[in-house]
Amino acid sequence: MSENRKMRIGITQGDINGVGYEIIFKAFDNPEMFDICTPVVYGSPKAAAYHRKALEMETLYNTISNADEAQAGKLNIINCNSDEIHIELGTATGDAGQAAFDALEAAMKDFQEGKIDALVTAPINKSSIQNDKFRFPGHTEYLQERCGNGEKSLMILCSGDMRVAVATSHMALRDIPAAITAELLEEKITLLNESLIRDFNIDAPKIAVLSLNPHAGDNGLLGTEEQEIIAPTIRKMNDSGIFCYGPFATDGFMGSGKYADFDAVLAMYHDQGLAPFKTLAMNEGVNFTAGLSVVRTSPAHGVALDIAGKGVADENSFRQAIYAAIDIQRNRGMYDKARRNPLRKLYFEKRDDSNRLNLQQNDEE
Repeated sequence: MSENRKMRIGITQGDINGVGYEIIFKAFDNPEMFDICTPVVYGSPKAAAYHRKALEMETLYNTISNADEAQAGKLNIINCNSDEIHIELGTATGDAGQAAFDALEAAMKDFQEGKIDALVTAPINKSSIQNDKFRFPGHTEYLQERCGNGEKSLMILCSGDMRVAVATSHMALRDIPAAITAELLEEKITLLNESLIRDFNIDAPKIAVLSLNPHAGDNGLLGTEEQEIIAPTIRKMNDSGIFCYGPFATDGFMGSGKYADFDAVLAMYHDQGLAPFKTLAMNEGVNFTAGLSVVRTSPAHGVALDIAGKGVADENSFRQAIYAAIDIQRNRGMYDKARRNPLRKLYFEKRDDSNRLNLQQNDEE
């Protein structure tokens, strides 16, 4: 990001039959939002105009053909869709899925070309968006394939100091026990620890790991994954220098508020982590995809077809997603800058004699 301009945030329109444009318009109806970023919406001016009329809103936007044309202080929209696009509020359609996909592809292309600094995605309908190029259960998996370069991603739900990540995200319950392996947990715990340090600016983070089975398996009575996989992995992670604890039984851990004692929680599967998180922070929660080059956030809710066009959608989660994208991108920039061109090491631990610096030789030279 150039230091002489505001952060340019790419925003995908999501499903045009849902509440995407409503929450975008409501968020940027507050002029103070333009003080912190320059928004670039990837979508359709026609869809935007349709929603604005249906919602009886007066939000102004600026139609541009390229992100480089984005003007500070304005809601900029790039047309990614055909002018023949058909909108059916509250209905899941193939046209809406294609429109969401085209906007997402255009935004990713611009990110990879350095035209936007971070990405905020409005909700998609995971069924409608499926096509020959999008065969993924959600944004997280798509982004990992699109820009992961072999790196793995991690879904983190965050709100204030509460952060909940999931070891397995969009997966059928019947497949989860077999997926919970030591290798997977090591990968996810490492990713979570790295993200807490780099993305959230937390030194020596503390991670709580939840159990897979009720009552943490009750010493093998209700399952052995805790004894055979989860607990040994936690010990191994601690030996490697990562502070993680558990496994904790979810009901008591969340119900007692113990999550507040940790910087993040790793749940074993989607609903185990997201159900309590959304109960506590539905209207403020943010979905963040960690582990990738792109900083991507999204509101914690879905397309909400049942209330589309009614003007009752709460934009706060979307607004928080914008704040989070800016904060995380800024944290990454500071972290990377502080570690760029580090000072040459002058001293080494005594046990590593092979790498000890010969100061006398350097002085003589």
